[in-house]
Amino acid sequence: MVLGKVKSLTISFDCLNDSNVPVYSSGDTVSGRVNLEVTGEIRVKSLKIHARGHAKVRWTESRNAGSNTAYTQNYTEEVEYFNHKDILIGHERDDDNSEEGFNTIPSGRHEYAFSFELPQTPLATSFEGRHGSVRYWVKAELHRPWLLPVKLKKEFTVFEHIDINTPSLLIIFPSLGESIQIFAEVENCSSRMVVPKAAIYQTQAFYAKGKMKEVKQLVANLRGESLSSGKTETWNGKLLKIPPVSPSILDCSIIRVEYSLMVYVDIPGAMDLFLNLPLVIGTIPLHPFGSRTSSVSSQCSMNMNWLGLSLPERPEAPPSYAEVVTEEQRRNNLAPVNAYDDFERAFQGPLFAYIQEFRFLPPPLYSEIDPNPDPSADDRPSCPSR
Repeated sequence: MVLGKVKSLTISFDCLNDSNVPVYSSGDTVSGRVNLEVTGEIRVKSLKIHARGHAKVRWTESRNAGSNTAYTQNYTEEVEYFNHKDILIGHERDDDNSEEGFNTIPSGRHEYAFSFELPQTPLATSFEGRHGSVRYWVKAELHRPWLLPVKLKKEFTVFEHIDINTPSLLIIFPSLGESIQIFAEVENCSSRMVVPKAAIYQTQAFYAKGKMKEVKQLVANLRGESLSSGKTETWNGKLLKIPPVSPSILDCSIIRVEYSLMVYVDIPGAMDLFLNLPLVIGTIPLHPFGSRTSSVSSQCSMNMNWLGLSLPERPEAPPSYAEVVTEEQRRNNLAPVNAYDDFERAFQGPLFAYIQEFRFLPPPLYSEIDPNPDPSADDRPSCPSR
């Protein structure tokens, strides 16, 4: 008898959304089919699936051990979220080549359904970073007697939803595809030309063997008009669009993805003035006067380009984070950071109501009387009148 051949082996998921993208969350049931097409009758020992979710980090560092000695130190760490195996055809032992252990599959196309539940505990959102990743996949293996197994792996996406309607999320919490409203007023009291600017930075942090590797990159920016001496510019809700990036990852022990909004004044030849605020980028938009379900099916129509970390094209090459915030400022924890510490302490009251005011109302004008004047303000030069 001439045995047939395997023409194709594919995996398809039963998607829960209209965009036909396999996206799930913790506690969901992942279901689908293994599709097998053969050109003739074949004998099979087993058809298995293996599903796994894990986070993994890896990077290397060069070390000097002496005058002419150098070596490379590897840092790796892994966290497993689930590991599921199932047999769709046949039995567990693949080394059994007895005739009694074979299953005959006729020529044609065949479908074999599978399903499994994701853990109820929080899962990290799918992510591809510089030194690590969070991946979820299903692998199918077809074992036949006296032949190498046919294998296929297909990934699916997991969202660990961050509902920005949660009052415990402080300061600014936009979601994917939204824009940040910026309220600011800049008055140039110097003799130089200055430019107000704003930028969103993403920070990827990877942890292994007690060490941390950090990658910081720009994801969006805008600039205002150049201001000559004595001029003023007001941003009354200026919009900064959030590009397709990964949501914040806050619950993974070895990978953390965070964002920050920096509003600063570019002063040529001098240290820039800046305010750095943390961002939590969520997956469920802000709805202050209504509830929002966190079901995956209602959220999966969003732009999925962030999975490849495809950052937008930038019309202008903005300064790097290191150029705006000097090493001395980060080391000494200077005024811009302390200013945020004071700002954060102001949120010890009714958080949610105050956040709404912060997002949608402009700050007071500088011409208003400061109820808490700085005692040292008398020693500073006054700004020219408008």
